[in-house]
Amino acid sequence: MKNDQTPKLVLDSAVKPAAVRGRPWVYANQLQMNAEARRIVPGSVVRLAEPNGRLLGLYHFNPHSLIAARLLTRNTDRTIDAGYFEERLARALRLRDRLFEAPYYRLCHAEGDSLPGLVIDRHGDVLVVQPNTAGMTAALPDIRAALEALMAPRSIVVASDGPARASEGLEPLSALHGMALPVPLVIEENGCRFAIDPLGGQKTGWFYDHRDNRAFAARLSRGASVLDAYCYAGGFGLAAAKAGAARVTLVDRSAPALDLVRTAADLSGLNDCLETVTSEGFAYLEQETRRFDVVIADPPAFAKSRKDAPAALKGYEKLARLAADRVAEGGFLCLASCSHNVLPEAFAEATVQGLRAAGRAGRRIHAAGAGPDHPVHPFLPQTAYLKFIAYALD
Repeated sequence: MKNDQTPKLVLDSAVKPAAVRGRPWVYANQLQMNAEARRIVPGSVVRLAEPNGRLLGLYHFNPHSLIAARLLTRNTDRTIDAGYFEERLARALRLRDRLFEAPYYRLCHAEGDSLPGLVIDRHGDVLVVQPNTAGMTAALPDIRAALEALMAPRSIVVASDGPARASEGLEPLSALHGMALPVPLVIEENGCRFAIDPLGGQKTGWFYDHRDNRAFAARLSRGASVLDAYCYAGGFGLAAAKAGAARVTLVDRSAPALDLVRTAADLSGLNDCLETVTSEGFAYLEQETRRFDVVIADPPAFAKSRKDAPAALKGYEKLARLAADRVAEGGFLCLASCSHNVLPEAFAEATVQGLRAAGRAGRRIHAAGAGPDHPVHPFLPQTAYLKFIAYALD
């Protein structure tokens, strides 16, 4: 379709163009959502214009979503096709090639890589694609063509079933293109090998965002007893064991996740120092009486929406209190949040309140977010979703 035939949307006259110019999202209440606009097929490419006719760019549009338009390019003469995706993904790949020696990382971080709603993780020659919007779902053939042209992967897994997809009115999606995957698939991070399940596991099968935080926690763990609560496939705990921890207890409510932990431990000869426990994290922390030199708690997101933030902060305060109770004198506590609806300052304050409630004093020795393969969009603080804090406790 020629761009002059592409559907055109117009900003509401009450919206100042500067409020959306260059920003990645435009909300439904910022648009003239007339009957014609509502008839546009979800996932279509549209032109967005100011009321005076000046074009702002090309966007993916979904009339059924609160975030109605997502910026693809300000160049309204650009064609959104496989070539467009190849160009954007090639830029993302060049950045990762500078950052990492091995092909294990987040290749595309949605808006952070100027591809809104598209997440791609690279597990060696296997790519896991999450199209979390109607636009990226409609563009899947072009995305696959671009990835095949750039990287010739052995397999491309399409897996998307999270709340972002549901908010777009989309059904869960799961497909495999190319060769069948070994189960489990083995990846590498910080010199460790891990076992993952891209088809049956959580999200893309692994969370590369904590790469640097796992390395930091591992440095604290040499010769120590370590508790990794909410361990999933063992990212923190196995890294601690590899770094020379004396004993590591890994806790998760998912038995399949703990099977992946044990498989990875077998690969690296670490089983002798490992203990796995099938339990929900809060329940384990409330029942356990032992203390550990290093306690790490990296739970799933507590706040799925902005209205959940107050309850989530109470949850993080409780987590900090219970986890601090399990830290030995002179030990370390590492806490994380992946809730983008909880601001870093609020998370930090909640953890301090939890330490106070536990009667523990200490010092914050480290605070960080996600690694550089998760770039942050300057106009979208949600892309800086991850928080990680480490305390040295008295």
